[in-house]
Amino acid sequence: MSIKETQNKIEAIMDQLYKEEEFLTEEKGESRQKVFDSGKEVLTTTDKIIKSYIRVPKDNREIVRIPAYRIQHNNIAGFYKGGIRFSQGVNEEEVENLAVLMTLKNALHGLPYGGAKGGVDINPKDFSPRELNMVSRKYVQRFAPDIGPTRDIPAPDMGTDERVMDWMIGEYKTIHPGQNYLGAFTGKSIENGGAFGRREATGKGVYHTYLWLVNEWAGKQQEEELNLEDGVHRKQFNVLKRIYEQHKNRQPVRLAVQGFGNVGGVAAYMAYHCRHSAHHVVAVSDHLVTLYNENGLDIDRLLAYHRQHHQLPATEEELSEAEVEAVPLHRDDILTLDMDVFILAAIEDQITEKNMKEVKADILVEGANAPITSEADSYLHEAGKVVIPDILANAGGVLVSYLEWKQDRITRFYTEDEVLIEMYDQLSKTCDKVFPDYFNDRLPDIRNTCYLKALKQLFLLLYKHGKLY
Repeated sequence: MSIKETQNKIEAIMDQLYKEEEFLTEEKGESRQKVFDSGKEVLTTTDKIIKSYIRVPKDNREIVRIPAYRIQHNNIAGFYKGGIRFSQGVNEEEVENLAVLMTLKNALHGLPYGGAKGGVDINPKDFSPRELNMVSRKYVQRFAPDIGPTRDIPAPDMGTDERVMDWMIGEYKTIHPGQNYLGAFTGKSIENGGAFGRREATGKGVYHTYLWLVNEWAGKQQEEELNLEDGVHRKQFNVLKRIYEQHKNRQPVRLAVQGFGNVGGVAAYMAYHCRHSAHHVVAVSDHLVTLYNENGLDIDRLLAYHRQHHQLPATEEELSEAEVEAVPLHRDDILTLDMDVFILAAIEDQITEKNMKEVKADILVEGANAPITSEADSYLHEAGKVVIPDILANAGGVLVSYLEWKQDRITRFYTEDEVLIEMYDQLSKTCDKVFPDYFNDRLPDIRNTCYLKALKQLFLLLYKHGKLY
């Protein structure tokens, strides 16, 4: 989804809220209209867009000039929070949209954060460790006045990791001597105050959200109790029931994962080793290749190869080295393969109006941010497919970041078990307030339901703070 599509979605749901007479009953008539118009204006307008250019001397003594961004959407719920991505072609519109999604995500999951996002227009593979260190430190230098543990708290995103966060917090500490610095960034190494399990959190959360919907919710529901009429909701419920029955009877469920990094690789591992089902991970992909095996891929061996080479085996020779049986296909072929469940954990705008009619998966889980365009999302919904949206599915990272931020303030480390229990518990609670309402109240779609929950929270905070006059 683009920033414009996200803003249009927010406006449409605010109009939906306006018509709910039981919501904000103290405002009526012309006064109510003005309050909701103000709410729309605030929530579709970004607080602050900061752009700078980072100048970095490369190892060959060439100096490069790199666009960099930090965009802060809204902080009514708490300090700004959102990742920093190092990604070639990243631009202001993309970063702004991701900042808006962070605001909605944090509100949906009840976190005391607003939404922000950062980006640097580089391909990190083209930069040496020294050069990346310079990029990281200069990013902090440029944006130091606008970030900090009680202002805006960055974290890793695409192309960044705990090493980059360690470099950044080191620079932040240098710029702010004597000040509290540990909570200025999350996603750090354990030695630097990071949380156990943070690297795997998003991927584990993505898989947990899907499994909860199928096993914990759909598996315990009776269609007669839901009183579903013929239409999309019944189709979707039947999909969930069918997958649940396959899980229960240990019948193979064909699952594919686009993206094999921190999110996709972990989600694939969780599916491969899941004791609650018999998943066949039939396909995985990265920026080079799709690997397909109708009987299921050996995910453990692929992960071992990926740890060594930082990519999937793309040729017959590389597959032989990895000791993996698979058919190598074009990287985009994964989008339209035969499968039951599809986890999208790569980049934005992967399923669009150009390929949406070829998508065969019945359940799609957005591990990445905005991998399905607005038009494609509507089409998939009407076709009876279940789309678990990004702001619900991929919140594991920010949930664990919150624990990391808390532990840095109280100087007490949470164990990995404590971290995972807390993350799974919060994800389950959020799912439990989204899916029952969606099916019972026949709400327009699952994404709409998530946005509705988040926007209610944000709107009420704005109203109670007196920001809508």
